[in-house]
Amino acid sequence: MEKPAAVFLDRDGTINKERGYITTRADLGLLAGAGEAIRKLNEAGIPVHVFTNQAGIARALYTEEDLADIHKCLRWMLSEEGAEVGTIYYCPHHPAGTVPEFSRDCDCRKPNPGMLEQASKEHGIDLAKSVVVGDIDRDIQAGKAVGAYTILVQTGHQKESELADKVVANLAEAVALILKD
Repeated sequence: MEKPAAVFLDRDGTINKERGYITTRADLGLLAGAGEAIRKLNEAGIPVHVFTNQAGIARALYTEEDLADIHKCLRWMLSEEGAEVGTIYYCPHHPAGTVPEFSRDCDCRKPNPGMLEQASKEHGIDLAKSVVVGDIDRDIQAGKAVGAYTILVQTGHQKESELADKVVANLAEAVALILKD
């Protein structure tokens, strides 16, 4: 595989353990090998960004301030393993939400590609030369919508995908595939 322009990682079930809604720092736990895998991408000079649906905001389970604290903790956990991520994009919307300002359809909620398109604009990333890694088909669909290479990891919601370009056991295997050449 040619060195990608960037790698976009889903959060829950890809970087951290899938536990339903993560509403506080205490709910957050990295998946084994995730920090090391991201560090390898960092060492290869490949930008790494996160894109994550966060419907819990629309459902009043936590606030954007709570999410910022969770992401601060995630960055710290990764830094403890010598890894870092660039921008963490999130979609706070859900059409069945209870918080009026976030209760709607949008173009950023996966499977829509809005977060990836925003990253492309902000960072000048060629999405067709990028890789999207996630644990569910909606992550894969967002990647496919922008022409990215897609990898499903089996550490979250799904174990198989007919949509993904490749299915691997975990983020470490996905990164090994990305860095193969």
